[in-house]
Amino acid sequence: MGEVTSPILELQKQRALLQIEYEQEKEAFQLQKQAMGVERLVARGDAWMPVTIGRSYYNSLNQLCVEVFRKPAPDGEDPIDHNFEFGKPVQFFMAHPDPLPCGGSGTVSFVDGDRMVVSVPDGFPVGSLVPTDGSLLGIQLFFDETSYRTMFDALERTMRAKGRLGYLRDLFYSRQKAETYTFPDMAFPYLNKTQEHAVNEVLRAKDVAIVHGPPGTGKTTTLVEAIYETLRREPQVLVCAQSNMAVDWISEKLVDRGVSVLRIGNPTRVDDKMLSFTYERRFEAHPDYPQLWAIRKAIRELRSNRARRISDGYHQKLDRLKSRATELELRINQELFSQAHVIASTLVGSANRLLDGMKFSTLFIDEAAQALEAACWIPIRRAGRVILAGDHCQLPPTVKSYEALKGGLGTTLMERIANQKPEVVTLLRMQYRMHEDIMRFSSDWFYHNLMEAAPEVRNRSILDLDLPMTWIQTPEAPPSAPEGGTMPSESSGNLSESKGYSSESRGNEAPSGAVVGASISNEPEARLTLLSLQAYFELIGRERILNERLDVGIISPYRAQVQLLRQLLRKSEFFKPFRRAITVNTVDGFQGQERDIIVISLVRSNDEGQIGFLRDLRRMNVAITRARMKVIILGDRSTLCRHPFYRRLWQYIKALKEQ
Repeated sequence: MGEVTSPILELQKQRALLQIEYEQEKEAFQLQKQAMGVERLVARGDAWMPVTIGRSYYNSLNQLCVEVFRKPAPDGEDPIDHNFEFGKPVQFFMAHPDPLPCGGSGTVSFVDGDRMVVSVPDGFPVGSLVPTDGSLLGIQLFFDETSYRTMFDALERTMRAKGRLGYLRDLFYSRQKAETYTFPDMAFPYLNKTQEHAVNEVLRAKDVAIVHGPPGTGKTTTLVEAIYETLRREPQVLVCAQSNMAVDWISEKLVDRGVSVLRIGNPTRVDDKMLSFTYERRFEAHPDYPQLWAIRKAIRELRSNRARRISDGYHQKLDRLKSRATELELRINQELFSQAHVIASTLVGSANRLLDGMKFSTLFIDEAAQALEAACWIPIRRAGRVILAGDHCQLPPTVKSYEALKGGLGTTLMERIANQKPEVVTLLRMQYRMHEDIMRFSSDWFYHNLMEAAPEVRNRSILDLDLPMTWIQTPEAPPSAPEGGTMPSESSGNLSESKGYSSESRGNEAPSGAVVGASISNEPEARLTLLSLQAYFELIGRERILNERLDVGIISPYRAQVQLLRQLLRKSEFFKPFRRAITVNTVDGFQGQERDIIVISLVRSNDEGQIGFLRDLRRMNVAITRARMKVIILGDRSTLCRHPFYRRLWQYIKALKEQ
């Protein structure tokens, strides 16, 4: 009896934890809106202001859309990064100076540079978006109710499920062996041995398989090959990921492999290649679309003509037009979906009405270690078997409630299955990105020392006899330095740390990936970060950097430090010729990327040894393993090395120097 009820109890626990997260995030969103000025929202990338309105029109999906333009950045300045992307809810407001909602809310349909397209409900008062009293119009991110509703619905559906979904639910929550087919290994000469084994394990799986891909091991290459081989046995598969960016990445690689992809939703990178396999672009390119557009236009005109509504034939004519429009839409959709071998969407996007009634023999979930379990159950209801790919030693799902995190909301479905069924996991062991000495620390700490560096990257370096990893001690602030940092932190009210040069916002961070809005900066360390990079550039030489197109990532776990580093970089004369080669971002912003040189500013410095969410070591794993040839770490050893991970890291780098 316990085996039958335990999955239900576990899912009920998941639902309760998700409810805690939902309520805290909603409350935090409301408080943030009240406490944070518009300028701060703009600086955080959560708002655009001022904006102007372009045309309004109906798109190919028959949604009313409004074009929104923000003011371009001044010459010589980078535009402020923003958090707007397809599917996110937004709200228009007028600044009076306090922001007052106007017009209502909508959903981001498309965003590129300084232009955004927002889909809004029919009857939306577009005219209300024109300021009349000298106010400024803005647009800000709105609380995302839809994603939560979809996840709650998925959990409810899974708890009630019979049939295949009920079977997978019970299997994933027990130690019952997953079923497999038996056949000899197939050879894939262009894959290494563990990649080849992973593809074979995917093909053998009747229920579930996991591809565990540490940094640089070719997880995407392996997954694309597994999908390609699966499509030789099945007509169509569903491919999902947590983020739009991850869906774009796997979709692009599949298209490059010659696979027909239909992408539900718009991509984050806007170019002809990416747009060409989106549902919206394919829909409006269909030969029957002009006829459908004409019928929809006739329906809108008929509805807007009030005089005709009282005529005898109004309803019959409207019904005929609607019936014909539905018939055409169904025919276009049937053709588009039948021609596609891969349907690709985010996890939440897989609830789209376009997929209603569709079933797939196989579901692939990429970056599964970054997805909440509730989100994974959204597409699983459409699938016969599930293939998960990711790395639970890299970035975790974002959980903002410490209580929910402590209760286990951050434990992913991939982790759960890997712990209960290690036999379904294949670890990719050969990495093709980084120097062996950079890889070795990560391998020892996170991957049981099982990683190998491919021969072609084992000793890759920029300078002869260069140390692949360097730790630069952040200097003590001089005694005369005033307490508190020089850069305003993200929340009102600075708390200076006792060494006098970290600026911290009010609010405590929670460990293990919880994010509660705190951010800190350290100006002396930021300046030293750029001086250290400048010194390394001078050793390499300007011509070589430009000719060989060496690229650099400057990473800090804290957004306030990232903003400060960007400001200092913009003002630096030395780095002007290299600006295109240098990217500054948070750890999360670098997920899935790599650079020749990685510089990491750890920021934290205090007498108590408080390191905040630097305790989430998975973020450091991501930061370090972005590098191909060189890692430069800046941090206060006396603060950081009280933690065993940072102490081991410092000792490891010290040992490299002494070899």
